[in-house]
Amino acid sequence: MAWSLIHAAWMHLALAFLNAHTWTMRYVTTFSTEIFSLLNSVIYIHKAVQELQRAHERLSFAAFLYAIIGATGTFLLAVFLSSAERWAPLLHRYVRLGLSEYAAAISIVLFVGLPHAGELASLDRTTLPVSTSFSPTDPERGTFVVRFWELEVGWVFAALVPAAIITILFFFDHEVSSIICTIDRYGTRKPGGYAWDIVLLGLTTALCGTLGIPPANGLLPQAPLHSESLMHDESVNESNRVDDSRITSDHRTIRRVHEQRWSHLLHAIAIFAFVSPPLMKVLGLTPTSVLAGLFLFMGEQSLSVNPILYRFLHILTPPTELPALPSNMSSGYLPVHMYTTMQIVITGGIFALTLTVAGPAFPIVIIALVPVRLLLMDRIWNRETLRYVDQWACQDGTPEDDEDRVRTHMAEAEATAAVDGEVEKGSGS
Repeated sequence: MAWSLIHAAWMHLALAFLNAHTWTMRYVTTFSTEIFSLLNSVIYIHKAVQELQRAHERLSFAAFLYAIIGATGTFLLAVFLSSAERWAPLLHRYVRLGLSEYAAAISIVLFVGLPHAGELASLDRTTLPVSTSFSPTDPERGTFVVRFWELEVGWVFAALVPAAIITILFFFDHEVSSIICTIDRYGTRKPGGYAWDIVLLGLTTALCGTLGIPPANGLLPQAPLHSESLMHDESVNESNRVDDSRITSDHRTIRRVHEQRWSHLLHAIAIFAFVSPPLMKVLGLTPTSVLAGLFLFMGEQSLSVNPILYRFLHILTPPTELPALPSNMSSGYLPVHMYTTMQIVITGGIFALTLTVAGPAFPIVIIALVPVRLLLMDRIWNRETLRYVDQWACQDGTPEDDEDRVRTHMAEAEATAAVDGEVEKGSGS
């Protein structure tokens, strides 16, 4: 594993130095990013179910029932508190803001402490395993650093294959997550530092390889959950010129992400603190059922902002209650429903792939969706439907808009050439 991660590290650095974001993600549309986001939501929910399955195998029936209550309670309380900003006029604005931004943390702290109260303290429970000493958890290892330089040369080159898969996964995962967290609805004004993020990710991957621990793809700052927690109302004044002598001022309130660096720094400090004694022992008090509830909450938060969810709800809505479509979409909602159904089916297929031995290769399938969208889907769906449901992920407009501009430009060039030809004929005669 060490050499796989070391190779993945220099591959990350190469992608960053070559500015791979510019010439790779420019072809990605929301068709692929929506599927990837839905897949993440499904994986989170599946992880929660797995935690409860393990609890069922290890705990008494009474303790297992409470584990379900703990997971459901953690999830529901976090969802409830995350809506606190809409409780006005109840409580002060900053209190509502604090409850909303720290909904998951408050819920976790409450349900970590609850099993230690009253008769619940007598129930058996499974908690997060933590280290009790500053030493490798593997008893066969005497040092933290893996002796990767002792591996045979043949295996060093063989590690290039899993390294390439890890690089594809991490690069696409980070790029898509960053794009999802900077979509128009968040109103971000500062550009993303994609290349710097990939450099940092490559360095941490190399560090994990030399320490012999699983690679940590830390996406917390680029998580939709983080962006949602930083949403706030902002008052803006817009000046509109009516004529040469009159200017009107328009005051309105918009919602956008509060762009700052403090929450990212505090996340990193908190993570470092809780992987160090004595707070690591506090982390070890966390029941795995609470972790399951957190997974459910993260899956729900990601799913709640995914357009696939809303288009799926349109499938369940009577046609008479559906919102009006643009006038140029004469085929109605049926193609839109088919498009949404296909996205859900593809997501289910990729999720099934992750449960097999071929699971690590699932990023390749997601990347393959990019040329499928650009080269094949216009043969199944008409252009107006694709223009309505899909768009470029990293730039304004849609692939169909770009094709129209190219066709218009070619038509203008042909018309200009024809006119020039007529002029030459006229001058020659």
